Amino acid sequence: MIALGGSIGTGLFVASGSAVATAGPGGALLAYAAIGVMVYFLMTSLGEMATFVPVSGSFSTYATRFVDPALGFALGWNYWFNWAITVAVDVATTAIVMHFWLPNVPGWIFSLGFLLLIFLINIVSVKSFGETEYWLSLVKVITVLAFLAVGLLTIVGVLGGGPAIGLHNYTIGDAPFVGGLPATLSVFVVAGFSFQGTELIGITAGESETPETSIPKAIKQVFWRILLFYILAIAVIAAIIPYTSPSLLGASAKDVAISPFTLVFDRIGMAGAASVMNAVILTSVLSSANSGMYAATRMLWAMGETGFAARIFAKTNNRGIPLAALLGTTAVGALTFLTSVMGPNVYQLLVAASGLTGFLAWLGIAISHYRFRKAFIAQGHKLTELVYHAKWFPIGPILAIVMSLVVIAGQDINSITNFHWDKLLISYMSIPLFLILFFYYKIKYKTHLIPLEEADLSAHQEGTKK
Repeated sequence: MIALGGSIGTGLFVASGSAVATAGPGGALLAYAAIGVMVYFLMTSLGEMATFVPVSGSFSTYATRFVDPALGFALGWNYWFNWAITVAVDVATTAIVMHFWLPNVPGWIFSLGFLLLIFLINIVSVKSFGETEYWLSLVKVITVLAFLAVGLLTIVGVLGGGPAIGLHNYTIGDAPFVGGLPATLSVFVVAGFSFQGTELIGITAGESETPETSIPKAIKQVFWRILLFYILAIAVIAAIIPYTSPSLLGASAKDVAISPFTLVFDRIGMAGAASVMNAVILTSVLSSANSGMYAATRMLWAMGETGFAARIFAKTNNRGIPLAALLGTTAVGALTFLTSVMGPNVYQLLVAASGLTGFLAWLGIAISHYRFRKAFIAQGHKLTELVYHAKWFPIGPILAIVMSLVVIAGQDINSITNFHWDKLLISYMSIPLFLILFFYYKIKYKTHLIPLEEADLSAHQEGTKK
């Protein structure tokens, strides 16, 4: 449930509308399906490594052991920075959501209150984090199921007070594919952001009691449900609301009233549809912040253990909570949030700097798995020794590498074609920051690509599993 709900957020509840408006029904469905396939291969790659070497450092540790320590260093700090900034973005977004009900209360009060709540959830115990995520995820899953039921009944004419809509909106205007390949590629980026968070399965492996069984189960069950939810939801939205609708064109997290979910619920006369969806979006934002705090804390903790960060971050209290890592992550999140109050320019730059970090992490996972499997065979091991086998190797990781590069390159196609260098710098800021981290470590410690025969394949290292 946690893994399922972790991938259902504002990307589905709000941004899915803009995807349909941009590329039409066909383009949106194609983009989400393609990214879904890539995510499947990434999850199986991560699952194979996580069941064999379950560590909280996840892909940072895997890159260090199977590729190059410099890559592990860059991936770890890159990922920690991404989620620390994401926590700040999410708590800032809670103010926007709460203003729907309480427009006269200063936003910073809501934001700081929710930041404190997320901190308390994570400092109590790992169980409190898990329980909170479970219930927040359950709310989102129920909402999507209700939306799909209402949407399908509306399409066939049972609800909505009118004749059956059918698939008429799939063929109006330039539908089903609008804007050609460039428009569809732009939606690839939106779809990629929507699916980010699935890699948290690897992060939680280090604290799972039975990663050998829980990780494969999560991969098998969660992926198909996530893909089904996204594909069906977009199919329903595209059928009920034409891609030319101004509401879809203007869809943003700042206006719940034009969320495609709200529009569909409104169509059947559901009382307080906007208020209900606003509450659901609030749970999504809080779930993202909660997951972000956990992921960033565990990554910083793991880097403390490997020496990529100060050793103080590797210490845990008597409840197994890496307190220093949690305090450090919270402090960065709070400082980042304060920049949104004191000066929006700095805040926007920080958010932009973390924009592509999730895709860089996916790229690192695919590369690490490719090297892991090659090293596994090169050192005389047999595939029967693996608890979980990633299917279609090496097609899976190679496809994931290619698609990750395509999505990263297509982050801002318009700025590339029109040579808007200022926008290019902001859109692609994550890449030079990643390269700085990579080459800093590589030059300082003179690291190199680890030969396959020397890759560390020890299943369990002391200190990596808590």
